[in-house]
Amino acid sequence: MSVPAFIDLDIPDQTSELRSYLKSLGAEISEENTEAGLVTDLKNIIEASTVCWKEIKDDADVEMVFNGIISLMVFVPAEKAEEVITLFCEKVGKAPQGEKRGHVRIKLLLNLLGIDESSPNRYTVYCSLVRLGGQTDLLHLVPTDLEKIKLWIEKWELSTQKVQHLLRTVHGAFQETKMSENATKVMIELLGTYTEDNASQARDDAHRCIVTCLADPNTYLMDHLLTLKPVKFLEGELIHDLLTIFVSGKLTQYLQFYKNNTDFVTSLGLSHEQNLKKMRLLTFMQLAEGKKEVEFEQIQKEMELNEDDVEDFIIEILKTKSVRAKIDQTQKKVIISYTTQRTFGRQHWQMLRQYLEEWHSNLEAVRNSLQTLAMMPTGPAAQ
Repeated sequence: MSVPAFIDLDIPDQTSELRSYLKSLGAEISEENTEAGLVTDLKNIIEASTVCWKEIKDDADVEMVFNGIISLMVFVPAEKAEEVITLFCEKVGKAPQGEKRGHVRIKLLLNLLGIDESSPNRYTVYCSLVRLGGQTDLLHLVPTDLEKIKLWIEKWELSTQKVQHLLRTVHGAFQETKMSENATKVMIELLGTYTEDNASQARDDAHRCIVTCLADPNTYLMDHLLTLKPVKFLEGELIHDLLTIFVSGKLTQYLQFYKNNTDFVTSLGLSHEQNLKKMRLLTFMQLAEGKKEVEFEQIQKEMELNEDDVEDFIIEILKTKSVRAKIDQTQKKVIISYTTQRTFGRQHWQMLRQYLEEWHSNLEAVRNSLQTLAMMPTGPAAQ
């Protein structure tokens, strides 16, 4: 069966052709347009369009039908567009049982997303697109750059509630596709949308943010989380205590916490072995801070390692690039050349300010020297 092209027809004729074609596929829909107008006709057509996924085998033909629907949605008045767009996203985004075609569905939602970049209705399309990308493991086809998302949020003039829902959706998709580092960034952005007045309402988001950061194998520095207002409201709870250990505690403190709260850690979905690995790294960073060398024996004791595992542990640390060092196998020690600051407190800001002031003074001295050289006479007169 050939698929008709609807784009060259008048609007009533397009809807009529779509109705007729969907009915020929077995959809329960009248061939005649309703008297209620385009919005009702489109809603009827979108409801019946699910038959396309089962009856049309060629992806290009499926795209033609749905793009025909999209071309009609452009003519829907702005005040009525949201309900039509929401229904379209629901039907395209939710595959019938056994039917996938993720690439085609994402392509259709991208087509709809690109119609009017300034329309606030793109919010609905984008959330559906991100959700579908996560579910089908095709999130790489969806624009998810955080800076671009923030520009869209500003352009669409979304309410705080919608902004938070959008960021939660993006975070969920990143987690579903195992993109933990991106998920962490989005969750921190989400917590930043809460104010002093409503921070107490962000308990679930704050809890989720902490777990995301703890579970992310690439996230080691988490002291900035303690400054977020929603996280502060968790003080006194086990999740906040656990975060504090990962921010400034040692391996022994984590082991004691785990011993006392094993069921709690397990309920968070965290891996104890992964936690141990991260806490050993963090403890070593703290141990090496300000030192030029550390003995193997001390590392073995602090990290609770077997003697044979010390070198492998150091090699794993060097791979993270949080520490730069050399292994002295003869002397059984590690020569430290650089260590990432585990926490960045007031004293570190003061030190940074001092470095910047010295750097500024040195630049001024260089500039003055260059000006002096530039003013010196050259050529025969100078001789």
